[in-house]
Amino acid sequence: MKEFIMALDQGTTSSRAMLFERSGAIAASAQMEFPQIYPQPGWVEHDPQAIWESQLETARRALAKAGIQASQVAGIGVTNQRETTFIWDRKTGRPVHNAIVWQCRRTAALCEQLKDEGFDAVLRERTGLVTDAYFSGTKVAWLLENVAGVRKRAERGELAFGTADTFLLWRLSGGRLHITDPSNASRTLLFNIHTRAWDEEILEHLHIPPSLLPEVRPSSEIYGETSEDLFGSSIPLAGAAGDQQAATFGQACFRPGMAKNTYGTGCFLLLNTGEEAIPSTAGLLTTIGWTLGNRTTYCLEGSIFIAGAAVQWLRDGLGLIQESGEVEALASSVPDSGGVHVVPAFVGLGAPYWDPYARGLIIGLTRGSNAGHIARATLEAIAFQTRDVLEAMRQDAGIEVQTLRVDGGAARNDLLMQLQADLLGISVQRPRVSETTALGAAYLAGLAVGHWPSLQEIGRQWQVEREFHPTYSEELRQSRYDGWRKAVSRSREWAEA
Repeated sequence: MKEFIMALDQGTTSSRAMLFERSGAIAASAQMEFPQIYPQPGWVEHDPQAIWESQLETARRALAKAGIQASQVAGIGVTNQRETTFIWDRKTGRPVHNAIVWQCRRTAALCEQLKDEGFDAVLRERTGLVTDAYFSGTKVAWLLENVAGVRKRAERGELAFGTADTFLLWRLSGGRLHITDPSNASRTLLFNIHTRAWDEEILEHLHIPPSLLPEVRPSSEIYGETSEDLFGSSIPLAGAAGDQQAATFGQACFRPGMAKNTYGTGCFLLLNTGEEAIPSTAGLLTTIGWTLGNRTTYCLEGSIFIAGAAVQWLRDGLGLIQESGEVEALASSVPDSGGVHVVPAFVGLGAPYWDPYARGLIIGLTRGSNAGHIARATLEAIAFQTRDVLEAMRQDAGIEVQTLRVDGGAARNDLLMQLQADLLGISVQRPRVSETTALGAAYLAGLAVGHWPSLQEIGRQWQVEREFHPTYSEELRQSRYDGWRKAVSRSREWAEA
């Protein structure tokens, strides 16, 4: 019996492989880091070969740890760091350049040029995205213009473009598959999320040959199978989704109005809006969650730049704690933040402000303020930023979120989760299986191969490990939020002043 599903989770700093049992429990996992490449300030690259080798090695290690053969794996699902851009030779598989990572800012000037031309309005309306160096489209344009011979080879149809999912599926299939799924396509700045097709006008404007682009297939479908030589026998390749969409799927947020927040270095909050792509006027992104068969689920997404990184700053920058885990005890040493607010705008503010000139501040200090107050205010800042995004989602979609499902490293902090419930006024649910990104990829693959029969069955597997209920009065909640908004206003546009 094929009792296992494998998820390949290709992240920004490491590659992971996880094997899941039919119950959704983790049978085995393996993880490997790979080098980060910084050619000059603001530029970030990855070696595609290092990504491939680390991902293949983790898959083999996970099989060995579980003590199973590839023939016992019913399917593989792939999830990945989004927007990172690969171009390679269709015959040899050899990359023409290092992958340009989503964090890389080398195309900021091109984005400004697109705004000056007024083309950002076209991009916003068709792709649901803001015109920013974050996304893949301008990275592709940069590679075509700046790497010798690449444009001519692309125009001759010799090259292939893809994000990490596409690159891995190509390698896993021995070059037989050049595909992506709608969730990843919707992050390229080249994909019309309404027609669900590559946009000819955008491609023409950015001078990108259509022959470079992968075929877009549903997020859950048997695409093909792995080359037999990789694992000893072939395994169906059956699911793909970008990491934040996969986490939303792994959290079983299948109905409109359901939302999840991932608390990592930053936060990514996604709200399921059903089969309607809701345009944002409040500073959010409209993106595709996943496509199952002919049905596409859309999401509103809000990105918060600094969350867990603020706790790291308390540790490394201020020396208030020795380990990140100590922040909960320090923040619990005081009953409240004593009027102190921390705005962790170390790299500007993300959604819904999009202010690159904001800078961090601590405000409200008195002689009675101490390290506990600063630690507590830092945790509150993570929760307040989440409320900012949920308020924007309410404004855009008119949807009242009833509960928030949470995952990521900082979601293990009980005090933070209680503060989150208190400052939102809704319950916060932490699941038993916290590896929701890999689990989402496994579910997508498992649906395609019949390992799990339906979304309803997957929804029944999702279980709460702990639920946090709000304890603040509405008056206290609003008063605290008003204080936060006032503090944020003081931090805005600081670097320009």
